[in-house]
Amino acid sequence: MPYSADSLDVRPLHSPEELPEWLRAMATGFLRSAPIGPEQIAQRAPGIDLARTQGAWDDGRCVATFRTTPQQLTVPGGTALPACAVTNVTVTATHRRRGLLSRMMADALDAAKERGDPMASLTAAEYPIYGRYGFGPAAWISSWEVSLGRTGLDRRHAGPADLGDPGRIDLVTPEELLHTLPAVHDRFRSGAHRQGTIDRTARWWENFTGRHRYPGDGFTPAFHAVYRDGDGIPQGAATYSVDDRWDGHRPDNTLQVHDLFATSTAAETALWRYLLATDWVQTLRTGPRAPDDVLPHLLPDPRAARVTSFCDLLWLRPLDVPRMLESRSYSTPGTLVLDIHDADGYTGGRFRLEAGPDGARCTTTRGEPDLSLDVGELACLYLGDETAVRLAQLGRLTEHRAGAAESATLLLRTARRPWCPDTF
Repeated sequence: MPYSADSLDVRPLHSPEELPEWLRAMATGFLRSAPIGPEQIAQRAPGIDLARTQGAWDDGRCVATFRTTPQQLTVPGGTALPACAVTNVTVTATHRRRGLLSRMMADALDAAKERGDPMASLTAAEYPIYGRYGFGPAAWISSWEVSLGRTGLDRRHAGPADLGDPGRIDLVTPEELLHTLPAVHDRFRSGAHRQGTIDRTARWWENFTGRHRYPGDGFTPAFHAVYRDGDGIPQGAATYSVDDRWDGHRPDNTLQVHDLFATSTAAETALWRYLLATDWVQTLRTGPRAPDDVLPHLLPDPRAARVTSFCDLLWLRPLDVPRMLESRSYSTPGTLVLDIHDADGYTGGRFRLEAGPDGARCTTTRGEPDLSLDVGELACLYLGDETAVRLAQLGRLTEHRAGAAESATLLLRTARRPWCPDTF
């Protein structure tokens, strides 16, 4: 029988008893055929808010999943704004193209707007899906593979002391990391140039350190290296694993970085130097980093670092334009009138932004616009990654005043590119 989103039961979960079927549908949507057992359900359930967990039900069977969580997102200048984080989005192959995602997305964005969230966020598995809902790619990532034999570094002298640094690096247990690093990460993400970073909950850290385990969770036991400054205060950490590969009785190992963040240049440099000097390792893989990460330029020969991936990661959906624009910082003074088109009506209109190093004010106006753009294009500009000049050249915004795109670029661009280290 033909069906549509309106003919199915699309709603939040009523009770924990529906969670096993919902988890099964999510696994199916992500092409994972492993059974969902009681252990996995018991581990996942405490981290799921049923009121923010939607499912589409067809005769008692879950055929689509959608979930949101509260999130804190750092914007230019270091302020953390609340965001509605969208995750676990699937539609079973038998029920695609029936409007299920559109209905669940609309319900979630309506709820976010009612809560007062200024934006929604997600990390997209596929690029073409979310633009039609007003999302735009706001932060990109790059990954590098480093051939350690070509770096030109003297791997015998790679410790902090060799750089004249009074700090030190210690390997710690997962339990020590769990009790030490969350506070360091909070300091890291509040930095003025850390836009795009998100908060990590207590449960995130417990999962990361292996406290919660279940079949098929993909957990990899790892080493944890913590950098402490000359006063013994932790300022960053690197988590990594090394494979065990030998060729002709010679080590040919690859070091995979799972996480690396630091609150200071000294800490970041020392952690990279430590990893690059690891014995028996021939190749280092960085995992997702900011596109302008310093790593390649820490090497005497930057060509030893080869880009293996460059793609969008963090997408934003503005829900409150004035609040978003007033909450971030601006390094230069400027005034812009922006005509924002929002097909879904959450935050469209004409806004006058008056901004500078001392703060910003954004109000509605009837004045003539300098630029016209879709709400998704504003998302691309918001964290300082994209330029209005390039969007104008691509035909993705309209310039009504000569030079307005260049003025917007100077006002909105940031000294460092945004980076979201985490998928969700």
